[in-house]
Amino acid sequence: MSHRLFVGIRPPPPIRDALIDLMEGVDNARWQDDDQLHLTLRYVGVVDTHAADELSERLRAASGPAFDLTIVGTGAFERKGVAHTLWAGIAPSIELTRFQQRVERICIAAGHEPEHRKYHPHITLARTNRGTAPLAPLLARTADLRLGPWTADSYILYESFLRPEGSVYEPVVRYPLVPDP
Repeated sequence: MSHRLFVGIRPPPPIRDALIDLMEGVDNARWQDDDQLHLTLRYVGVVDTHAADELSERLRAASGPAFDLTIVGTGAFERKGVAHTLWAGIAPSIELTRFQQRVERICIAAGHEPEHRKYHPHITLARTNRGTAPLAPLLARTADLRLGPWTADSYILYESFLRPEGSVYEPVVRYPLVPDP
């Protein structure tokens, strides 16, 4: 059996609610729903059950202190001049950078290919394509967006299921981060 996995951090309900409140004003965007909102630390990809179980166990070692995150601004990823993903950005955080690098090292040690793209922490708000209305009005309206700070107190190994109506993300294992004493 195969599993499509990624590691992420789930924002708390007030942050997710505020993000959902932003999701309007762009016709034909495929907006994320509450269950899809997360900050990806590492996309793993499709693995067999043995590799999934090994990664699940190894990820326990990533645990460390909880840290704060803040959402700042919005943007879009483009491919060949066409936006495909609308996102909310994450303010630079040395704690997040170190933690993401720790997760990356664990994935590599578990036998997964290194991630070659530069890490760009964000929370996906919508998927877009050529048929999507212009993003400029929403990007202008949300340029000064600031949500948080909020405490990342856990990280999650997710399994992703591709469906015609969009991906479904199911938490497999939730790992706690240690609160400050």
